[in-house]
Order: sequence, then C-alpha cells, then structure tokens
Amino acid sequence: MTRPHLLIVAASLALIQPSFAAPVAPAAASAAALEASNPFAKVSTLPFRYPAFDKIKDAHFLPAYAAGMRAQLREIDGIANNPKPASFENTVVAMERSGQLLTRVSATFSNLQGANTNDTLDAIDREMSPKLAAHNDTIFLNPKLYARVKSLYNKRASLGLDAESAYLLFRYNEDFVRAGAKLSAPDKEKLKAFNGEIATLQTTFTQNVLKEINASALVVDTRTELAGMSEAAIEAAAAEAKKRGKDGKFVVALGNTTGQAPLAVLTNRAVRQRLMAASLARGSHGGEFDNRTVVPRLAKLRAERAALLGYPTYAAYSLENQTAKDPAAANKLLAELAKPAVANARKEAAEIQKLIDADKGGFQVTAADWDFYSGKVRAKQFNFDESQLKPYFELDNVLTNGVFFAAGKLYGLTFKERKDLPVYNPDVRTFDVFDANGKQLAIFIADMYARSNKNGGAWMNEYVSQSALMGTRSVVANHLNIPKPPAGEPTLLTYDEVKTTFHEFGHALHGMFSNVKYPRFSGTNVPRDFVEYPSQVNEMWAVWPEVLANYAKHYKTGAPMPKELLDKVLAAKKFNQGYMTTEYLAASLLDQRWHQLTPAQVPTDVLAFEANALKEAGVDFAPVPPRYRTTYFSHSFSGGYSAGYYAYLWAEKLDADTVEWFKENGGLQRKNGDYFRKTMLSRGGTVDAMDMFHNFRGRDAKIAPLLERRGLTAN
Repeated sequence: MTRPHLLIVAASLALIQPSFAAPVAPAAASAAALEASNPFAKVSTLPFRYPAFDKIKDAHFLPAYAAGMRAQLREIDGIANNPKPASFENTVVAMERSGQLLTRVSATFSNLQGANTNDTLDAIDREMSPKLAAHNDTIFLNPKLYARVKSLYNKRASLGLDAESAYLLFRYNEDFVRAGAKLSAPDKEKLKAFNGEIATLQTTFTQNVLKEINASALVVDTRTELAGMSEAAIEAAAAEAKKRGKDGKFVVALGNTTGQAPLAVLTNRAVRQRLMAASLARGSHGGEFDNRTVVPRLAKLRAERAALLGYPTYAAYSLENQTAKDPAAANKLLAELAKPAVANARKEAAEIQKLIDADKGGFQVTAADWDFYSGKVRAKQFNFDESQLKPYFELDNVLTNGVFFAAGKLYGLTFKERKDLPVYNPDVRTFDVFDANGKQLAIFIADMYARSNKNGGAWMNEYVSQSALMGTRSVVANHLNIPKPPAGEPTLLTYDEVKTTFHEFGHALHGMFSNVKYPRFSGTNVPRDFVEYPSQVNEMWAVWPEVLANYAKHYKTGAPMPKELLDKVLAAKKFNQGYMTTEYLAASLLDQRWHQLTPAQVPTDVLAFEANALKEAGVDFAPVPPRYRTTYFSHSFSGGYSAGYYAYLWAEKLDADTVEWFKENGGLQRKNGDYFRKTMLSRGGTVDAMDMFHNFRGRDAKIAPLLERRGLTAN
C-alpha cells in the first residue's frame, strides 16, 4: 500500500444511523406520511433499486428524513411493546427489517453529500446530523427494546440459531451495551447530549476541510511560475482561475493530503514552498474554516462519552470491537515501525541532500522539496521517472482492460457499460456486473474525477447493500479524485492513481460478492481495521504481468509498456518507503494520541500538542510531515476512522501475507479467486474477522512480508 484510502471519507450520516437500518425494500406503511411525488416514498423501480438521480431534488431529502425517522420509531415501538414473548424473529429480525425508508434517503444523501455537494446539502447535513444521533439514541437507549434483546442473549444457547443468526444476536447485544443501554436514566440524558454535539462537530469539521481546500488553492500570476507542470495541467489551472473570476491568473487546486501532486514537478522552489505552506496551514490560520476550536471540543466530548460508558479513553472504547482489541496493540505496531521508518527516511533525505548540494542549491531539503528531488534521485538510481509511465496509464484502459480484466480472470466477472441509468454528474459511468454463471451480480458506479464540491481522497460506498433477508443485491460506487484534463485530452494516470483504482475496486468486490442473510453483516460491515485488507490485496494485480500487459499500452500508439520500463518500476518498489511509512505513521500516532486522552488531559493549543506528540513518538522529522495534520485530518475527526487510522497498516500485515499466498498458489487463477471469494469476500461480517483470516490462510498472519515490502528489514 502506497497511500491509505478511505472507504468513506465524508462525515456520512449513514454512519450514525442505526446499524440495523435495512437495505431498501417495499414498505408502503413507512412511506405513508410522505408525499407520493417524493422519489423516496417508494422503492426505486430501476434495476437493482438503483437511485433515480434524475428525479431526486435537494428539497426531497428533509421531508423524507422526517418521514423515515417517524416510520422507524413506529416500527421500533411495535417491537419493544410487542405483548408476545421475545423471539429472534419478532425482535432481532424485526429490527433488521426496520427503517427501510430511512435507509433509502440516508444512503443516497450521504453519498451525494460526499461526492456532489452544494450549500443546500451542506445545510441539510448540519441540520440532520444531531437529529439522526438523537434518533439513534432513541432506539438504542430504549429500555424495553434492550430488555427483549438481553433476554434472548441470556438464553442464546437454547434458541437453536444457525451460526449467522447466533452471531447477529451477539452483535446486537454488544451494540446496545456499547450504545449505553445499561446506563441510568440521568446518564442516558448526558449521553444523548454528548452524541448530539459530537455529530454536529463532526459535520462542522468535514465541511470546514472541504471549504478550506477550495479557499486555500494556490493562485499564481504567470505561466512561467508553473514550469514543470504539463501543458494540460497548466491549462486546467487557467480554466480554474477563470471559473473563479481570476482571468489571466492560474489556480492550482489542493488535494486532500499534506503532500500535493504538483510538488513533484514544479521547478520553481518559491512556488513549491507556497504550495506546501498553504497545504500545511489548512484549518489553523484563522478565518471561518479554522478547526482549532473544533478539535479540542470534539476530543473532549469523545473522551467524556467514553468515560460515561466505563472506558478509560475514547481509543479504548473504539478499539474494543476491532481486531486490535485495545490501544496497546495499536501502539505496539506503530512503535515497532516508527524507528526503522524514520531511519530510512533520514537516509533518503541524505540522498536528496547530496543531489541538492551537487546542483549547488544552497539550501537544506524541506517538505516542499522532497517530491521534486526524490524523483530526481529515483531517475538517477533506476533510470526512469513517473512521467515515463503516464502515457501507458490511460484511465479507460486501466479500468476496463486492467481492473475489470483482472476481476474476470480471478472471479469470472464480466462488465457491460450502460448509458440509460441516470447519474448525478455527467462524468459518472455505470456498469452492469455479471457473475461467472451469466447472472447479473451488481451495478457498479465509477465516479473518477475531482470536483470542487467533492470530498478529497478515494472511497467506496453502497447505495444498496446485498441481503438475502431483504432480497437485495449491491449497487456499489467507487470515487476517486483524478484531475480532469481539458476537453479532448486523454486522462493519464500516475502509478499511484493506478494502484488507487485497483484498491477501491477491491472494496467494490467486497460489497458485490457479499452473500449474507442479514443487512447488519453485508459486504464491508466488518471491523474498521479489517475493512482495508481485501482492497489492499487487490492492488497486487496492478503490476501482475498478465494484467499489466493487457492495459499498460501507450495511449497514442497502442504499444505495450516496454519490459525494461516495468522492470525498473518493480525494482523501485521499495524506493521512498521511509518517507511514505513515516508520513503515515505520524498521522496514525496523532490519531491515537488525541484519542488516548482523558477529558482532563485534552489541550486547548492544538498545534503545540501536535508538535509534542510527534516529538515524543520519535517521528518529528520536518522534511516528512504527517500525511494529515490535525486540523484537516478528516479520517480522525469526522468520525469514520477516529482512533482507527492505524487500520491501514494493521490490514496491510494481513494483505502482505495474503499476497504471498496467491504467489505460492499460482497467482491469477480462478481457483484462487474462488477460494478467496468463498472464505473471505462473501462472508461480510458474519464471522469474527481474525477467525475468518485464519480459516482462509490456515494460520495467523506473519509480519515478515510487510517488513520486506516496506524495506524495513535491514534496520
């Protein structure tokens, strides 16, 4: 893994809705209070219940949310007050079936708000976040409902449940307890207040980050200042400036992470420094998008909430139901890698400094210089640079002849693009996905280009999740942020963007291959520190010889990528791993430090705390800043990966070991894909994650392949 990707980078409302809100299915009674003209009043009649984007308007969301919450609360009230004794069917299965209208609107809204937002959707997000948190509390803090679940859990051994149903009952009991069902009435009221404010602050943080990215874009006056960038990129910067009313100037948009892609090619050091400074200052330089007051309040509320529930810190609460189990395990992994990673980064910095000195640069390497000069070091050591690769990585070829081709070889899948389904943006593409037996398995949505109203990063989500109980199959989407070239120009990817495309499709496969009964367990509903594992495995096919030969062809001539160039790419796989591991570890350690505080320990000075935390962890190496600084660390402070950013590295240990299994067993073969699908990708959350891995691999994962991959074995 060269860079982490978020399954969902938005502060998704779907993340805080009840976990048992089921996928869409007919529910006329639930929609009775909603006007028939509202598209959410009934299940979409499009294939696989695909959303009717052409009919959905911003004005439809609030009334649909209100009706959906009312309907689910009526359903929950009926379950909680059922005069019949609690049974698995009339309690747990009934909860799985509840909330269908709410799920329809939540799934669509949260996905659109992340991928194609506007001021109206942002306002709805701010309004609904605390309301949905309160709705969640109304259900999980219902004493009658919990009493029924608890009574079933206490006699679970005598219920004769199948394995999936028994695990569902276990998880429901755990969900209620972790949500505060055992608290006293006064403490439940405190918890509700915490949850409402946390939800509001997470939304505020997310919206600040997106707006700050747009507001902090780099403006330059002349074309010559952008020397090194491609002509297409410069024209895109001119077009962006014109769109912003800055005719004659050039605007370079910021990406999500601290590092910015243009830093690798800009020859003007002053411009590089301005770009890096703008990136590092996001959310911490004053103004309306400053997150320095949001972070301490959010960290303190999370800590107070955890304490109320009986945990020493929020991290202890968060990791309890992850595969790591407790903060000590996450700390151990990060600490073991920090020293060798920084040592490697310092060696890499020394090589860069030699080159700067040889060029009589007269300065010490900084974060603004790293990408530019590390590219020169790579060119010197391996005799190639990234610009040589891009002509062979045209987007459509990568997707259809690379990603889809590998899925066909490994799993027998076929894909057919369709133009008749409505989309929320003209650049979005849709594909029918067919299984090896010829039956349609899913619908895949590809949203590949960056937009100013789209969250940064890359992620997968689902509009409809697979469930045998609900009779639904997957409608799954991948979102990337590839810069869109000027009209008529090809979309040429970097090597990192190619790997990201394969990575996100690994998430999509996890959703599409889901073969579970209950919505609670569908697809990627697995522990956060396990969810990245299957997607990281899928990255291996990006450079698998048979796959690469099928898609890595020159966009003009169709000539295949020369073998000597590929050999250089593979030889350079460990290059710059000190930098990449250190920047990731620094962000992961920040995430843990913020969430391993007690309420009394939460500081008010965000930047001072950040600097001290990096120093104490031994990763305060200025040329390698954290991949995300605290004030724009959406993974951590928007809720999705709070106290869980370590998950990418944790999952990579499993991934690296699994790649060895594929190689040992012949690689890209249907027998291997079918086995991985059967034992892993189809199981969703129906089995303890580490038990699932053990069943697949026959043993626990070894760390040696991870250390070897990242070049950390020599330190």
